[in-house]
Amino acid sequence: MAGVGRLSEGQLQLFFLVQSYFLRPAPAGQPRIVDADVADAAGALAGTFETASRGVIFEHQAATPGGRTIAGELLGVLQEAGKGGGSRFEREVAIVLRAIEGGARPADGPGSSSRAYLDLVARVLGEARPADEPDAGPRIVLP
Repeated sequence: MAGVGRLSEGQLQLFFLVQSYFLRPAPAGQPRIVDADVADAAGALAGTFETASRGVIFEHQAATPGGRTIAGELLGVLQEAGKGGGSRFEREVAIVLRAIEGGARPADGPGSSSRAYLDLVARVLGEARPADEPDAGPRIVLP
């Protein structure tokens, strides 16, 4: 995946944990997330975990509403996964989140509605299409 680089086995496990969050169906009434939201949330969470690894508790805030929603939900998931992991876990998850931030950062700039990164995640992890998109029907037309 774009922007990931080399990750250790433990970092890859965290990477796939976070990616699996993006593949879950969006709750009813919640707007569809876009790459800019993912990058915003990953950057804010990375900052939070980087600060925590140095012994300072400070929750960095995402700038976009979608980013804040993602960050809030993922923070709980990651804290649960890292119970007892201490500053080592915090450093590891920060590395993973920075890789995700780099991969999801839209080329169009902040506020972009692109889903190129999220579509790539869905393809790589085996999702044919997001759950909220209807089936387009057969792609081969027979006479």
